Amino acid sequence: MKIAIAGTGYVGLSLATLLSQNNEVVALDVLPEKVDKVNKRISPIRDEYIERYFREKELNLRATLDYKDAFNGARFVIISTPTNYDSERNSFDTSSVEDIIQKVLSVNDESIVMIIKSTVPVGFTESVRKKYGTDNIIFSPEFLREGKALYDNLYPSRIIVGEKSERAREFADLLVEAALKEDVTVKLMDSTEAEAVKLFANTYLALRIAYFNELDTYAETKGLNTRDIIDGVCLDPRIGNHYNNPSFGFGGYCLPKDSKQLKANYKDVPENIISAIVESNATRKEYIANEIIGKNPETVGIFRLAMKSGSDNFRDSAIQGVMEKIKNAGIKTVIYEPSVKRDFFYDYPIIKDLNQFKQTCDVILANRKDALLEDVADKVYTRDVFERD
Repeated sequence: MKIAIAGTGYVGLSLATLLSQNNEVVALDVLPEKVDKVNKRISPIRDEYIERYFREKELNLRATLDYKDAFNGARFVIISTPTNYDSERNSFDTSSVEDIIQKVLSVNDESIVMIIKSTVPVGFTESVRKKYGTDNIIFSPEFLREGKALYDNLYPSRIIVGEKSERAREFADLLVEAALKEDVTVKLMDSTEAEAVKLFANTYLALRIAYFNELDTYAETKGLNTRDIIDGVCLDPRIGNHYNNPSFGFGGYCLPKDSKQLKANYKDVPENIISAIVESNATRKEYIANEIIGKNPETVGIFRLAMKSGSDNFRDSAIQGVMEKIKNAGIKTVIYEPSVKRDFFYDYPIIKDLNQFKQTCDVILANRKDALLEDVADKVYTRDVFERD
């Protein structure tokens, strides 16, 4: 079976790797360098399992810049293009998804089923079905962690497909067949409910992060031991010991934009909690920045822009909001980030030598502790109490 995948971000590339074990998979992208890397079996993103499968597995996978080459003869076209949150419109920018839908329809093959994996507003799939006059569009949420996307596809928590039909079951079976986990839970539902599952799941994760960050703010302000309080709270099995390590805020690909989108979807529905989650993240970054500003440093160093260990992604990382507030207070701010090869990140100087970075800074912000900073522990400000993501 031929499957086309539009987009080679962590969602698309992980699915391409997963499904090409048993199917012909053609990945479509607009960037020649990414297409070239995939065809040379070089992963364009950091993901241990993708890199390993590229090295060790016989994958029926190729990449192309030509959408007709990708879509012709495909049974499924999986759409995993970016849908960034547009703050002016209070909604995801779904233009890249619609662009792929239009290209698929131009191929004039009515047997192609489009599976949207990009995160979209609640009701989007139903609206584009009506707009383009086709019912061959289904939403299927992904539940993947950055840097562990293929692992999470191999051992899925659940598989949800937004249609109660044989073709939805067919697509789910492809994912189950390629997974290593046994007895995977599969749930078929309408696409609008599936869209809601995605946004509510990620907003709940954001809620947990915000909750334990606010707990930490209280403990630090009152001179209490954050770890002892969290340990005591999380020993309750109803609460559990996960997503409870304080940080500078939630960031990354999904949680900020998904929680904002869910808040926007509540436009005509009474709510308090959803708005509070979004606002809590801004409050946390303001608090962290004020703590640093209160130390009166001449130079503040940012140790890594990425939020998680083992990650090279720092899109919308919480530390960037903290940096901006510190810089606006007139404090010199520099960055140590090995994955950035330029001399500046926006207008923040990048110091590429770690020892020079340590010597230059009076205070070093580290979202997560790192052994590389042990010799300057007295300079490091972090809210990491468990030394894990």
